[in-house]
Amino acid sequence: MIDLAHVCLELGRPILNNVSLQVPEGCLYGLVGPGASGKSVLLKVITGLLSPQAGSVRVFEQEVLGLPEHELFELRRKIGMQFQNNALFDFMTVAQNVAFPLRRLFDLDETEIEDRVSERLAAVGLPGFETRFPSGLSGGQKKRVAVARATIGEAKLVIYDEPAAGLDPVSSQKVFELLRREQQRSGTTVVMVSSDIERLLSVTDRVGMMLAGELVFEGTTAQAKASKHPHVHQFINGLAEGPL
Repeated sequence: MIDLAHVCLELGRPILNNVSLQVPEGCLYGLVGPGASGKSVLLKVITGLLSPQAGSVRVFEQEVLGLPEHELFELRRKIGMQFQNNALFDFMTVAQNVAFPLRRLFDLDETEIEDRVSERLAAVGLPGFETRFPSGLSGGQKKRVAVARATIGEAKLVIYDEPAAGLDPVSSQKVFELLRREQQRSGTTVVMVSSDIERLLSVTDRVGMMLAGELVFEGTTAQAKASKHPHVHQFINGLAEGPL
């Protein structure tokens, strides 16, 4: 599904250094690491929003680097994305926010769009929220709207960037459980970045850890929890007393 090989990227300074990772089809993959370690940048590389100076980026068995714009557009139709801070449009209703990818990427009639929006909102526990605006939603509700928008296109690959940021522990756990249910229901491949390590590891199949632009660990969730690598062990078990 995703195959990165020796990816290097500089944006005024080195950001990614010789990163290689594989995400199997149908896997829920968690990407962890300290702040500014390259996690969100790596997500943008996978989706073709950033182009590295070296390496290979294959998604759906297609090399992303060098794709012309119209082929990148077709690739992104297969990818759902939940951005940091939700990125909801304040001037749009919940229904309009959720429907945005459908109207931008697909040629559907309004009846089908409305039906799919209602189905997605019900699936994330927000039935009847169509006419509300983001300003009237709680933090957890905004996250659920963002999940509905990311999954409404029935994408084969969904990427979540800090899906539970800013939520209390109970709301955070509910969001992760929702993401896992959605992934299991659809069989979608998911790549997820989160700082909520404990709850992230409760739903992932595999984990990669970034540190200063390098992938220092990749393996199953069980292997991550049992790892003796000093940085991985500290980060996963919350033992670090200062910056790694």
